[in-house]
Amino acid sequence: MATQNISSDLTDKQRVAMHAADLIEEDMVVGLGTGSTANYFIEHLARRKQEEGLRFSTVASSVVSTIKAQQLGLPVLAIEHISQLDLYVDGADEVTPDMMLLKGRGFDLVKEKLLAKASEQFYVLIENEKCVSYIGENYPIPVEVAPFSWKMVLRSLQQIGGDGDLRMNNKGDGLAISSHGSLILDITFDASLDAGEINTELNTVPGIVEHGIFYQLATDIFIGNNGVVEHRKSW
Repeated sequence: MATQNISSDLTDKQRVAMHAADLIEEDMVVGLGTGSTANYFIEHLARRKQEEGLRFSTVASSVVSTIKAQQLGLPVLAIEHISQLDLYVDGADEVTPDMMLLKGRGFDLVKEKLLAKASEQFYVLIENEKCVSYIGENYPIPVEVAPFSWKMVLRSLQQIGGDGDLRMNNKGDGLAISSHGSLILDITFDASLDAGEINTELNTVPGIVEHGIFYQLATDIFIGNNGVVEHRKSW
């Protein structure tokens, strides 16, 4: 694992975002993730465009990231016009030693996984506390479902060892709804179950729109750890 010191008063989250933004090259098509770390990445990318004249295009994983990029003057392409991109940059909720990811504490799994799969490289930006020994160690697995299917999906998941329920919204006065109008099931599995096997099972359940296990998609993990950026590669 390579490491790099970035001497400044930045937080680890800001450091790792800046490090990734400094790796963007001329004329790249860059996918923008969603969340606080992605926001720092977008901000530094905008500074490079302004100060260095760096040319690139972006495609966003959410309305929030689209607005953020546009406000900072970044060129944003419609996702409908993109078949592949050079790089996708986003955070994660959990990362295992074999670079399997858990995402989905936000609600936009479909676009995030779509962009990750379509990218030549997928940079994952995290702080050290997001490193876990197995998927599901700190969070349940988000499962995005068509609203009419949630009870049948939940029964199917229970049959393969899952347990959980619908996610409530942040205020706790209603159900969490994705940007696509889907509901979110938060599902836990026994720690002895392999996440690769769970991923395969989830991919076969009718009614599931998408889920939070990102299996064999990350190419590079950048970890902010007490002022040092650690780098893991998949090869």
